[in-house]
Parts: sequence; C-alpha cells; structure tokens
Amino acid sequence: MAEERIQKIMSEQGLCSRRAAEQIIAEGRVKVNGHPVKVGDKMDPNRDVLHVDDERIYIQKNQQLYYLALYKPRGYVTTASDELGRKTVMELVSDIPARLYPVGRLDKDSEGLLLMTNDGAFAQAVTHPSGGISKLYRVTVQPRADEAQLLKMSSGVVLDDGTKTMPCAINVVTDEPGRTVMEMTLKEGKNREIRRMCEAVGLEVVRLKRNAEGVVKLGMLKPGTYRELTKAEVNGLRAAAAKGRAQTRSAALQSRAAERRPRGPVGRGPAAGKKRK
Repeated sequence: MAEERIQKIMSEQGLCSRRAAEQIIAEGRVKVNGHPVKVGDKMDPNRDVLHVDDERIYIQKNQQLYYLALYKPRGYVTTASDELGRKTVMELVSDIPARLYPVGRLDKDSEGLLLMTNDGAFAQAVTHPSGGISKLYRVTVQPRADEAQLLKMSSGVVLDDGTKTMPCAINVVTDEPGRTVMEMTLKEGKNREIRRMCEAVGLEVVRLKRNAEGVVKLGMLKPGTYRELTKAEVNGLRAAAAKGRAQTRSAALQSRAAERRPRGPVGRGPAAGKKRK
C-alpha cells in the first residue's frame, strides 16, 4: 500500500480532525516505528506502527463511517477524555463500535446539538473557519437586554482579548423584567463566543442551547440521546461548507486584486499630474 500523510491516517481512523492531528504531531506526541514525526511525514498503514501519546493505534481498513446528532446535556465536557475526571460526551455514544470525536464544541455549561463522527475529512470541512456554517442558539441572559446592548452584539463586539466578532442575527423571543430570551445565529466559532459577547455588553448568560447547525436541527432529541444524520443532512453540511469556502476564496481574490490595482492621484479641476498655470 502506498504511503499516506500521517495526519490523514489519524483523521481517517477517527482520532481527531486533520487540523487537530497536525497540532498533535507538532507537539511531538506522535511516533512511527518508535521515532517522533513531523507534520507532513508519511507512513505505510500496512507496514508501519503508529503510536499517539504512547498508545498504539491499530489501523482499521474500510471502517464504517458514523455521523451523529447528539443532545449534549449541561455538565458534560466536549473532549475524548478529561484529566479532571469530568463526564465527557464520549460516554453518551459508547455503544457505537467506532472511535468517534466531536465536530466542534460546546462548553460544559452549554447544552444542545453536537455533531459526532469518525470521518475526519467531514469534520475538517464542517469546522474550518472558511466554511461559515450557521449555528442557531437560544440564549437566556440577565438582566433584561436593552436595544443598545442587542445592537452592539448584532453589529460585532470587541471581546476581552481584543478581537471583534462578526455581525450576527439576533431575534428576541421573550423580553421581561430581569431577563431576555433570544435566538442568535452565528457563523464563526470562537471559544465561548456567545458568553463573552454578552459579558462584553454587561449581560450574564444563564442558559445557552444550540438548536441547529446548518441543515441539522436538534428537533425532539432528549438530553443525552443521539440519532444518526440522514444522507441529506450529511450532504447538506458538506454543500454548505463548500459554498462557504468558495465565497471566502472569492472575497480573498477580490481583496488581493484591489490591493494590486494601481492608484493614481485623485483631484478636482485640472487633470491629475498637471500643474496649474
């Protein structure tokens, strides 16, 4: 069998996304035949021996691919394992005969839709920033949000690390003294982004639930349960990610073209470059 890039093999075996595999390799946690490897190195899956974090990975050929929609309850962390002994989402899909991993993340205090898969290429496409797949959240904050706070968040707000969020859609569902319930649609996935957005304008999130990601809806799932995605949902997510990447590339090309465009002097009256008499 021909040699393949190690990060590709790790991704296809359901260890992590390809991007995460590159990070793990860069940290020196991957060995082939007992020797540390670098990002971009290759191996023969039939001949070579792969270790990740000193654990041998037995490479399975033609494995079945799984695509799940899980209702992550509050209190679970979105990791394969947790050194603090906290409950992980892997416990909720332990009956699946494959090594799954989360597609994206939800923090411990959040709940709702979380995609799970062992298809590394799919996970990479869906989570890559250029894909821009929309995610719908229902957010309860306190105290009551006023118009100025909502406008700041929807227009893009500067976070505690100095970065600014992209504009997002906000729809108020319930507005009453002491609290506001709203739906927020985001296309980026910064760490704890919604909580940090609310904190930046003086609001506290008391409940955060993801109800949809692209064409996939949480629907009637109960906390801690999952269902398999339909073929249409998987294809819909792939199509949305591909469209987002195409739009990102187009915008980048237009930006570079504008930067290269010659800029002559601009003025009124006499033609630029000519002296007045």
